[in-house]
Amino acid sequence: MLQPYSEACERNKEPILGVLRSWFLRKGVVLEIGAGTGQHAVHFAANLPHLEWTSTDREENLEGIRSWFEAAALPNLHGPLALDVRQEIWPVREALYAFSANTGHIMSWREVEAMFAGVSVALEPGGCFCLYGPFNRNGQFTSDSNRVFDESLRARNPEMGIRDDQALLALGSRCELKFAADYSLPAKNRLLVWTK
Repeated sequence: MLQPYSEACERNKEPILGVLRSWFLRKGVVLEIGAGTGQHAVHFAANLPHLEWTSTDREENLEGIRSWFEAAALPNLHGPLALDVRQEIWPVREALYAFSANTGHIMSWREVEAMFAGVSVALEPGGCFCLYGPFNRNGQFTSDSNRVFDESLRARNPEMGIRDDQALLALGSRCELKFAADYSLPAKNRLLVWTK
C-alpha cells in the first residue's frame, strides 16, 4: 500500500514536539486519538523513546497508519488500534498522557464531548492531555484563513467546525480536567494542555 502523506504533518511535527517535550517527561503510555496518516506518531515515538506511544484511529484509517509503523519498526510504537471515541470501552484503558491533533474540528461536538470524557477515564492522576489544531479565541476566528477553513468544513458537514477555546475549557472542567497551558504554534494553530 502507498503510504498516506500529509504535508501539514511534516510542517507542524517539530513545533508540536517542542511542546510535548515540556509535558511528556516521565516514562509512560501515550494514547494518541486520531493518528491520521501515522506520521506524527512515528516522529514523536522516535524522538521520545521513554514513551510507549499507542495510536488509535477509525477502522478505515488503520491500514495507512500501519504502513508507516511497519516501515519505522520502532519498539515503543504500538497499534494502530481501532477507536471510535463514541464507543463505551476504549482499547487503551490507562495512559499517563493523551494526544490528539487536528481532530476537534472534523468531529461533531458530541464526538468532541465523547473524546474528552474518554480521555478523562483513561488518564492516570497527574497525567495530561494535549490537543492540537485551529481553535477560535473567545468566540472569534484568529485569522481569515481559519474563517475560510471553518466555512469549508461546515459546507462539507454542518456538524464540523473550528471549536471555541472557551467551550473546550468548560468541557474539560466538566470532565475533571484542569486547563494548564495554551501554546501558539505556526499556521495560526494552537496546542492546549489539560492535566488530571
